[in-house]
Amino acid sequence: QVQLVESGGGLVQAGGSLRLSCAASGTDFRLYVMGWYRQAPGKQRELVASITTGGNTNYADSVKGRFTISRDNLKNTVSLQMNSLKPEDTAVYYCNAHRLIRPSDYWGQGTQVTVSS
Repeated sequence: QVQLVESGGGLVQAGGSLRLSCAASGTDFRLYVMGWYRQAPGKQRELVASITTGGNTNYADSVKGRFTISRDNLKNTVSLQMNSLKPEDTAVYYCNAHRLIRPSDYWGQGTQVTVSS
């Protein structure tokens, strides 16, 4: 079983920065594409960014140029550096692990990010 634990959420003013971290345990981290999703009240959960084992990244258009996803395959962690935050970035952010072999998904418990104007 895969366990994912997020940390780093909090309250920040518009224009500020925040760094989220996700620690994975219980499996071979290298088998998973890692991603960050977010969900605001009343909205669908959306993909924010993803990163493969080899470091290829993908970002939602709304965060390109502001957010950076990275992973450390030795520490089994994935991070999301969020800069130039906007009030519309306010959401619960979830860490996701997607396995390509025998496809499956695992989710963290989520961490709240609130951006004030």
